[in-house]
Amino acid sequence: MTRRNDEDLVLMTATRAEQERAVLTAATAMVDALLHANNPGLVRTVVEAAFPWVSYLSDEGAADFIDELITSLRAGSPLDNPAPAARTIEMWRHTAEVHADPELARILSTPSEGDFGSVPAPEL
Repeated sequence: MTRRNDEDLVLMTATRAEQERAVLTAATAMVDALLHANNPGLVRTVVEAAFPWVSYLSDEGAADFIDELITSLRAGSPLDNPAPAARTIEMWRHTAEVHADPELARILSTPSEGDFGSVPAPEL
């Protein structure tokens, strides 16, 4: 349903919502088991298959993403709330976008020359 000046709504059956929750719970359990398999190379391969942009992250960045992703999946799953994991994915995808552009990465990694003062609040 499209709403004027607001986010669109989606209507689904309770059965469908329960199926989606069960799939998310199963996926979270599989990723968790994979992480405990003690095979970091396999974990990285699986994560890069799901999120190809991870290849632009450093080894440390990829490890941090994987840790944050599983933490957010574990936390959100019992609450039936995918928002924490979605936010984690979005933030790390943006980080990878910066690393994918060498000029942008150089600009953002160059130390600034002091404080440029306060930033005004955006107009609403």
